[in-house]
Amino acid sequence: MEEELKNVETPMESMEDFKDEIDRSFRKINEGDILEGTVIGITDESVMIDLRYYAQGIIKAEDLSDDPKFSLRRDIKVGDVISATVIATDDGNGNIQLSKKQANQVLAWDKLKEYMENNTNIDVKVAEKVKGGAVAYLEGIRGFIPASKLDLSYVEEDAIDEYVGKTLTVRVINADEDDDKLVLSAKEILREKAEAERADKITNVEVGLVTEGTVESLQKYGAFVDLGNGLSGLLHISQISNQRIKHPGVVLQEGQKVKVKIIAIKDGKISLSMKALDDIAATEITEEKIEFESDGDATTSLADLLKKAGF
Repeated sequence: MEEELKNVETPMESMEDFKDEIDRSFRKINEGDILEGTVIGITDESVMIDLRYYAQGIIKAEDLSDDPKFSLRRDIKVGDVISATVIATDDGNGNIQLSKKQANQVLAWDKLKEYMENNTNIDVKVAEKVKGGAVAYLEGIRGFIPASKLDLSYVEEDAIDEYVGKTLTVRVINADEDDDKLVLSAKEILREKAEAERADKITNVEVGLVTEGTVESLQKYGAFVDLGNGLSGLLHISQISNQRIKHPGVVLQEGQKVKVKIIAIKDGKISLSMKALDDIAATEITEEKIEFESDGDATTSLADLLKKAGF
């Protein structure tokens, strides 16, 4: 047994195994470098960082974040990995003084530009109302959401307060690091969602269906009719009447209930017709007349047969 143990090779640590640690410990660190380290201690005034260097890093509370909602005790935990910028190689106590805020500025803009290029959807919490819109923080950067981008339609100034504290799904539509300008929008996402829901509803609509709707608006070229369930269709001026009219307002008015026939569905758009209903009515009257005349002929023919039979 002892012989067998002697033959077992045990791994021996060598200087080569510590080469990376040694190189990291003695590497040259300069002001402006962005370093990554692990949180090893937290006080009310600062955070201590293990940089795998002969000196540890320290980040003062005021150098952690620009977000007014940030809480050192709540948002930072021992074991967190943090990237921070070197602002002094010696804080006077042998520590490397760091700023997470400065690193955030550099790294965050790269991330924000990536979000913009990829049309990434991100959830943000609206922090406050400002003139013309609202503010939300993304990657620690203050972002502006214009009133026209908070919802599907423009949000009036006195209604913006209702969005404060809400979580919105947004996209980055402008990330300009030079001008320190970050603009976010929820509108595009809401529009896509509404269009998808509309497309799903349209799949349940069939050409030829006769239904009732409400005239939403009048245009020179026709009228838009609300069909209910979030759907609307265009009643072209040529489909309003059998007689030629100069403007839809000659026959229709906003808010009026109308019966229409769906005559086409193309590219998610519904085409309607009132004129087609007149054609249907005319066809029904003709069919009833033919059917009546057919019954008359059958009766006359039966009378002739009875007469010939001697009745």
